[in-house]
Formats: sequence, C-alpha cells, structure tokens
Amino acid sequence: MNKIEYEELIAFHPGYYVKDYIEDQGITQEELAKRLQTTPKYVSDLVNGRINLTDEMVLKLSIVFGTSTTMWLNLNQKYIEKKLEIEKRIQLDKECELVRQIEYKFWVELGLAKATRVATEKVMELQRYFKVSSLSVLSERDFLVQYRTSVPEVTDVNVINANAWVQTAINIGSGMDVEPYDKKKLSAAIPEIRGMTVQDPKKFYPRLKELLASCGVALVLLPNLKNCGVNGAVKWLGKDKVVLALNDRRKYADTFWFALFHELGHVLQQRVKVLLVSEKNKAGLETDALIQKLETEADLFSQDTLIPKDEYLEFIEDNPRGFTSDSVRAFAKKINILPGIVVGRLQQDQYLTYQTNLNSLKIKYVIS
Repeated sequence: MNKIEYEELIAFHPGYYVKDYIEDQGITQEELAKRLQTTPKYVSDLVNGRINLTDEMVLKLSIVFGTSTTMWLNLNQKYIEKKLEIEKRIQLDKECELVRQIEYKFWVELGLAKATRVATEKVMELQRYFKVSSLSVLSERDFLVQYRTSVPEVTDVNVINANAWVQTAINIGSGMDVEPYDKKKLSAAIPEIRGMTVQDPKKFYPRLKELLASCGVALVLLPNLKNCGVNGAVKWLGKDKVVLALNDRRKYADTFWFALFHELGHVLQQRVKVLLVSEKNKAGLETDALIQKLETEADLFSQDTLIPKDEYLEFIEDNPRGFTSDSVRAFAKKINILPGIVVGRLQQDQYLTYQTNLNSLKIKYVIS
C-alpha cells in the first residue's frame, strides 16, 4: 500500500511517486528495474509500499529520475513521520474507546489524575499514572488479576477495572513509608488488631495503619471502582515491604474485618513472588493448586482469628433451635468481638439467611 489514509491524514510512500513516474513515462516496472539495476520484484515491492528506501536506491532513483538525493530522503522521512502520526491517532482512538469503560472520576477524586472531559487527555493521564504505553495492557487477563479466559461472566470491562484498581493500590502503597517486614512482630500484633473490632473506626484506623507500617505492611483502603469486583490484594515490593489493599465496597464491619484478616493471612504466608487477589467472582480467577491452597489457608486464618473455632462450634451446639439477638450479643461479648461479625459468620456458614432480622446487629463503617 503506497498511500495510507486515516481521517484527514494521508501518508504517501516514496513508491507512490515512483508509480507516477512509470505511468508518466509509459514504461513497465520491468524496464525501470533494468534501469535501476535491480529486480522487478524489488520495484513492485517499492511501488506498492511494501519496502522502505535504502540509501543505495535513493542514489539510483536520483540519477534515473534526474532529481536530488535530498528529495527522496525528504519524501521517505515525511512518509515515516506521517505514518507514525496515523498509527498514533489510530491507537489513541482505540484508547479513547477503552477509557470510556473506566470510571475516570475515581482517580480524579483520589487526587491522582487531573479533571478533564477530553477523552485523549484522560488517556494520557491514566497512561502516565499506570506507567503503561497503552491502556490496552489493562484488558489483558494475565496482567495483574489472573482471569480464566473461558469464563463468560467475566467481561473485558471487569478485567480492565480489576487491573486498574489493583495497580492503583500498588502505586499508592509503593509511596508509603514502612519499616522492614517483620513476621514475628506482625504475628504478635494480631491480638491487638483483633481487639480493634469493638472500637470506632476513627479510633482504630489510624492505629491500625501505624501498627501495620511498623511491621512492614502498607495498608491501602480504596473506594470501590465500578465493575472492579476485587475485594482485596497483597503485593510484595521486594522482601521488606508488602502492600495490603482493601476495597471498601460494602462498608459492613464484618466484611471489612474478614477481608483484612484474610489478606493478613496472605501476608503471613510470605509468598513474595505471588500477587494474591481476592475477587468476588472467584470462579473467574485463574488459579492453580498453590493459589487455591493459599486462599483456603487465608480463609481459615481469618475465620478462626475472629471467632475461635472451638468456641464457635460450642455456640452452634448451644443454640439448636436457632439464634436470637440476645444469644448473639452474649456470645460476641464473651469473645470480645462485634455482634455483626458473628452474624456475618453465621450467614457465611448458612446458619442464617442474608435476609435475617439479625442484620440489625451489623454496622457499617465510614473510614476516611
């Protein structure tokens, strides 16, 4: 193709002008090939824009056509520059389509991107923030969040926003100052963290971030991103620092604490080379035996840390006819935990429905 067109842009390959010469002179490509001391195939490829000009051919063309070498060099350079401009425009238009699948104001409200209504500016802002040459990277199902490509419920929109959310968490966590990771110190801090479940978030959250930072953990709590689906993630930045990210999608206290201890379970596993992502649609995640094992271990760690197994089983046995507000409150007080966490566990284990009137014991957090 010796001419490339896209919207108002046109790139003329030098072969376009060679073709004009052949037609004006009334000669064949074979004859021109002889004059240039090359093959007919080379001339055909040149005329049709399939090859670039070489310095040797620039010299030969200038002699045969009675022109300067500068003219052919300029034609070739203008073609290359215009072709790149067209490719960039095409790519940018594709990027603009992709950016429409992302809730751009998410990054504006976090102060991570400037406010704009211009699609191309949104593209450039997000490329800069995510440090990617193309936003299409976010649509790759093996970029950060590993998705099975055969699962129909997970759409490209889900993949794009999940990767965007996780990358945002990593970027924020990367900029946080923490002490070198100390597994023993973190393990010793678990009881204090559990004790925070009965405190107001205004009191416990600053202390939680401080305590985790002293153990080498950068805690990042992010708002929910539409079509994201990610509940949390753990990403190691070398051996001495780990980012623990949580999504405040549902805002319920029991969800927050279960998710936090689940991710802390992953931190204590200390799988430095593995990015662990908790997603609401687990069926869509690409998991191997190791990941499944790590997820199960993290679930059990969270459950048993919040509600000790033996005491939980005893509580179940003591209430064969069902659970009341008083029985839940009494058990929660006994083990020093929020009643809503007990309700959430009973719902998870299907002892209660999600429409139970005991939902009144569940509270929501507003953490800023």
